[in-house]
Parts: sequence; C-alpha cells; structure tokens
Amino acid sequence: MTTTQHDKATLLRSLHTTPKSPLLLPNAWDVASALLVEEAGASAVATTSAGVAWSLGAPDGDALDRDRALDLIARIAAAVRVPVTADIEGGFADTAEGVGETVAAVIAAGAVGVNLEDGTRDPAEQAGRIAAARAAADKSGVPLYVNARVDTYLFGLGEESGRLAETIRRMHAYVAAGADGVFVPGVTDPETIAALVAAVDVPLNVLAGPGAPTAAELAELGVSRVSLGGGVACAAYAVVRRAARELLTSGTYDSVVGAVPHGELNALFKS
Repeated sequence: MTTTQHDKATLLRSLHTTPKSPLLLPNAWDVASALLVEEAGASAVATTSAGVAWSLGAPDGDALDRDRALDLIARIAAAVRVPVTADIEGGFADTAEGVGETVAAVIAAGAVGVNLEDGTRDPAEQAGRIAAARAAADKSGVPLYVNARVDTYLFGLGEESGRLAETIRRMHAYVAAGADGVFVPGVTDPETIAALVAAVDVPLNVLAGPGAPTAAELAELGVSRVSLGGGVACAAYAVVRRAARELLTSGTYDSVVGAVPHGELNALFKS
C-alpha cells in the first residue's frame, strides 16, 4: 500500500512504462465516479476537465474557476487510495507563472500528475508554460507526471497534410520543456498512432471511445496510456436526459434499469 504522495507519484510514473500494458483511465469527474473507477480496479484515477467543469456549472475550456477545480481535486485525492492525475485544462492561468502556481496548488491538493493542454496557443508559449509546471513540481519535491496534450488533431489545426509533422514538432518541444509524456487526442488511425509512438521516447497517451482501436490493439501499437476523457461523463449525462424524457413523456422508468444499487454506492463512502 502506497502511503505517501511521493510514493504515489513514483507509482504513477511506473504505470506508464510496462510494455504492451498501457495505463487504462476511465476518467472521473467527482468523488463518487472516482470511487467507482477505483473499485473497478483502475491503477490510478484521472479527472476529466470537461466532466469536472460541467459538474461545477461551467463549460469546458478554461472557464472554470481555479479554486473550485482545486477543491474538487483535493476531494478526489483524499477519497481514493490510488494515484490521482488531474486534468487542469490550460493551467487555469494566463501566464506561465500562473501555471506554475496552479501546479503547486494541485500538488498541495494531493494529486501526482497533470494534463496540460495547448489548444490554440502558440507552441513556444506552451513550452514555457510546461517548463513552469515542471519547475513548480521540482520545487515541491514531488515527481509530478506532466502529460502534455497536443490538440492539433482534436481541433483540426493547420493543413491536414502537415498535421503529423506539426504534432511531432510540438511533442518534441514539450518534452524538451519538461513534459514526461504526451497526449494526442483525436487520433484513432493505427498508422498515425504508430508514427506518433515512434517519434518520441516518452509515453504516448491517446483518447479512446467507440470506433477507436481496442486497448489491446493500442497496446500492440506501443501506446502507454489510454483515456476515455469526458466520454464516461457524457454517457452518464445521457442516462439523465433519457430518464427525464422517458418519465415526462411515457411516465415509465426503464432508463434507470441497471443502476448501481444505492447500498453499494453508499458503501463506497464508508470504506
């Protein structure tokens, strides 16, 4: 049983390095979902920025108040025994210095990893933000895992013909700035994934969901981390919408068949 934050950080790093056994992360957005992910046997809990933002009444995309996000991270980290890695969007700050402050606060909240996305930012600016995150983590003494998200495919940035080359260029820049791994959401083509794996010497994280290769197939391609991102939260909210519409139209309740029993869910909070 790992008991210290340093131990958890070391464990999280090691979970990215087992050949053909990627770290599988069905992302959580609140304490209950995090406990369910842990109960299912996940080796770590990763938050989804989208799910977290929605659950706190904000849209995804750097709109959530930093303090509210940090409070949620602290609640999850205190509730589960496994390492927690937090999706902190763009760092909840306008400057690199601010990103460093966010990362220091994330560590203080108990997390041992972060996702930091570039979005439409200039890659050179993003490299500076990653460097600030790395410096803040090093100052804390906790070997925080910094996962640099590259959004070229997710947002369709640049010309399609040059997207792979631009993605690789960004990955190299972010690793040089201090990232421990890279996350390229929006890619499901095996040939492209294999090219991304071969392009860097750090773990590659991809976003999975319906239509993507299976976890076993991604492992064969060399992927080190597989995330569901906001997919689980979206699926949960789909049940809410379906159940609400069913009750309000037909007056029936079939949409809630298969729900986690109240007693089982409640018991997770007492362990």
